[in-house]
Amino acid sequence: MTRPSTAITDVPSGLGFRIGIDVGGTWIKGAIISMSNGTPVSGVRQLRTPTSGRPDAVADTLSQLIDELGSESPGQTDPAVGVAIPSIVQHGVARSAANMDDSWIGLDVQAYLRERLGRPVCVVNDADAAGMAETHYGVGKDKHGVVLVLTLGTGIGSALIVDGKLVPNFELGHLEIDGYKAESRASAIARENEGLSWVEYADRLQQYLSHVEFLFSPDLIIIGGGISACSNEYLPRLSLRAPVIPASLENSAGVVGAALQATTS
Repeated sequence: MTRPSTAITDVPSGLGFRIGIDVGGTWIKGAIISMSNGTPVSGVRQLRTPTSGRPDAVADTLSQLIDELGSESPGQTDPAVGVAIPSIVQHGVARSAANMDDSWIGLDVQAYLRERLGRPVCVVNDADAAGMAETHYGVGKDKHGVVLVLTLGTGIGSALIVDGKLVPNFELGHLEIDGYKAESRASAIARENEGLSWVEYADRLQQYLSHVEFLFSPDLIIIGGGISACSNEYLPRLSLRAPVIPASLENSAGVVGAALQATTS
């Protein structure tokens, strides 16, 4: 990221289309995004993440994906690319690496990708990207105060938006609950691995969210990730002060948020 916080309430007009890419441990997804409404053009493309997970191999895949997307643009596409990565990102530098090679840690990913791809690149944490997308285009649009976006998947991704501004790298999946890292107990993969019923999982999620609510007092909690499609199984069982609602952008949130991040570069 290029600044401590990112304004997401005002996207400059006239941007047309930008490319957003979401780098995951298994798939790299990308799309041309209409910045007027956050809609992916011609759907979201994906290529398998290189097994090595190394920066050079990932950069080659990004280049291939950008070339493929270039043929789909319905109009003038800005050369800037937003890239969401599963890492703490501080001023463009990766400070962690989740499901990626450790050679990412300490790398100025933003500068590296700008050189490798030959175009402006803005890098953002993947959960932050999803949070920005939901706040600007999704169910969090026009919501004021403190909005917490959580993505429940292999781990727990989190993004905190305060009065329309992102607090970057808000790693709430690493909070400790009963001596365990929260994401090892309340993530979607934890439910699957332990064979938890929805009632049992809702109890886990209630404990985690109650702790988070006590610490940060959000005005709204948005639940994303693949498990959001089953929100009717567990959300009605939760009891919190803040409203808890499912995310609306689903699988495209990271890609849309990455493109949105490119507008701030």
